[in-house]
Amino acid sequence: MEDVDFDELVASLTLREENQSVKSYQNTVAVACPACGEPFDDLVVCQENPTSLDLTMQLDLCVGTVDDQAVIFTHKQ
Repeated sequence: MEDVDFDELVASLTLREENQSVKSYQNTVAVACPACGEPFDDLVVCQENPTSLDLTMQLDLCVGTVDDQAVIFTHKQ
């Protein structure tokens, strides 16, 4: 994730949820995932350590870190 301007990436996304544990953004403009190069559906930024995520569907995940926070790019199957 060193090659990615994270602030620029997030500016292209739509904030959907923010709480003490996570921030969740929706990718409404088909931005490519920095890990795999495919458009991702959502970006989840884990703000607490540890953080638990309840997944309601099966997803492919790409994971990285930014400023010591885990970031998860979801891909719906």
